[in-house]
Amino acid sequence: MLFPTHLVAAAGLGRLVANQPRETDIAVTGRSWPALSTGWLVLGAALPDLLDKPLGLLEVTTLFHSIGHSVLLLPAVILLAVRGKRGAAIAIGWASHLMLDAVHVVINGRPSDALFLGWPVVVPPTPPAIPPGEFVWFYLGTPSSYVEAVLWVAVGALVVRSLRTSSDAGEGA
Repeated sequence: MLFPTHLVAAAGLGRLVANQPRETDIAVTGRSWPALSTGWLVLGAALPDLLDKPLGLLEVTTLFHSIGHSVLLLPAVILLAVRGKRGAAIAIGWASHLMLDAVHVVINGRPSDALFLGWPVVVPPTPPAIPPGEFVWFYLGTPSSYVEAVLWVAVGALVVRSLRTSSDAGEGA
């Protein structure tokens, strides 16, 4: 999955959580979901690539999905999450990135590539060791890229709708 899509997905998650009615949460679960900062969600979603892409480019690792994409970081992420709302938002953003990357390789017919989640204990048998710039050309035209394109069209439609709604509200004032 492309880096900007991780950021947009995290921002969308933040907007979704922010728009949840708190009274309903309390009635159903007995407690309210905390509002999570979209900025911290986006930072969390960016972290795996911000860690791993430079490591791969500098040839510290042979993969572009290594430590930042490994569930072996889960204990540290859980510790971060329990420290407060910022930590929880970063942890959820990080988890969303890993989930989206795993789903994307499965959709593309390479389920064994999802073994990156267990790095360094397990690694995919034939991982595509493609630098980020070249990856875009490799990725275009894959089944997952079409799913991603639909996501971007939906985001565009929501932005247009939001702009129209705010414009209509401004005219009525």
